[in-house]
Amino acid sequence: MAFVCGLPLAATAAPSAAVVMDARTGEILHSRNADARLHPASLTKMMTLYIAFTAVRNGEISLDTTVKISRHAASEPPSKLGLQTGQKIKFRYLLRAAAVKSANDAATAIGEALEGSEAAFARRMNRTAEALGMTRSTFRNANGLTEEGHLSTARDMTLLGRHLLYDFPEYYNLFSRKTTDAGMRKVTNTNHRLLSNYKGADGIKTGYTSAAGFNLVASAERGNERIIATVFGGRSSSARNAKVAELLDLGFRRAPSNAKTRKPALPLYADAGPGKGRTAAGKTIRLLTAVKVSLRPKQRPESAAPPAADGAPVAVAMAMASVIEATVAEVQEETVQAAGIGKARPSGPEVVSRVSTSGGRHWGINVGRYPSQYKAERVLLQTALNEISTLDGSLRKVVNKPTGFDANFMGLTRETADLACRRLQARNQTCFMIGPSS
Repeated sequence: MAFVCGLPLAATAAPSAAVVMDARTGEILHSRNADARLHPASLTKMMTLYIAFTAVRNGEISLDTTVKISRHAASEPPSKLGLQTGQKIKFRYLLRAAAVKSANDAATAIGEALEGSEAAFARRMNRTAEALGMTRSTFRNANGLTEEGHLSTARDMTLLGRHLLYDFPEYYNLFSRKTTDAGMRKVTNTNHRLLSNYKGADGIKTGYTSAAGFNLVASAERGNERIIATVFGGRSSSARNAKVAELLDLGFRRAPSNAKTRKPALPLYADAGPGKGRTAAGKTIRLLTAVKVSLRPKQRPESAAPPAADGAPVAVAMAMASVIEATVAEVQEETVQAAGIGKARPSGPEVVSRVSTSGGRHWGINVGRYPSQYKAERVLLQTALNEISTLDGSLRKVVNKPTGFDANFMGLTRETADLACRRLQARNQTCFMIGPSS
């Protein structure tokens, strides 16, 4: 059986396809063989994760639910996290491993945790695909290993990528993490080269089998514009990345600068049937429709904030997503203003680029001084994504000094600031603590 996301230098020739979409409107800007049914490889995990995010939102399972690993999940071939039969691991780490490492064992464990078996989970994948309008996709497993009848299209996978972006903004950042803690060990993103080298790229998923070739669904944002590009059947990872970069460039050239975002509608789901949708607590959930209110994921105890009023979690989650989008837009503005896109930033010595949920926390950290505001904001954003476990909820600030622009995170406790600095310094990144009177 071919491995997903292995390390071959090149694939044998596989059928190819491509789609470029304006993510704001769903308009297709370019397509080639968009509806050809091909092997999706690990792009499959986008559907596995979409269902997992839905399950957490609906209360079927929590991020801190402990999952026991089956012999079947542990025996999946690479790419894998290295889960062992009988091992227990939190659901959140399975999500990270599947999204970032593209771990086959983690994806299978997700499916089994939600539906009891991979076959039952595949049926749920197909119900969800139908609800999303993915009319030419059929799933047989949770990870994308080559299996007869397990097929999708470039158009369907682009549509799924758009739904992940807009339906789950609170989880989309998973796909932009270059590394993450997967419980057992730290793992590296299979898409790190495109994330590092293409301006504005922030996700989402790679895939490889010998039958599929090198696949990728990628999204990038510049100014007011967001593009999703999909490639099936690349001959190598470098050739695939080059093609995706070319398609993203094409999308940015063709997309109107002032298009209004029209988010896709949440899908309707078929009834899971008797005994299905059962939570770990034994409660049966009927998945008749997608939930209309997004519940904020349960915070881990060490980072829990004070409880908010009814409805506030929804507002906070949406506000955070909006601010993150605005931040990416701001750091690209030097480029887009030259093209006449977007509005000028207000002048001033200090720029706040994230809403603070820090409460009474008065410590901060400095991660360097940079020659431009753009550079400082970019470092802040990259650092926040790489060190999200300690910096989540902090306030990102750029302070204009006579000799440059300081990149600061504020609103931390002393302990959190100290921990964040030690972790950053261990990766050879500049960091020092800022006290309450600084």
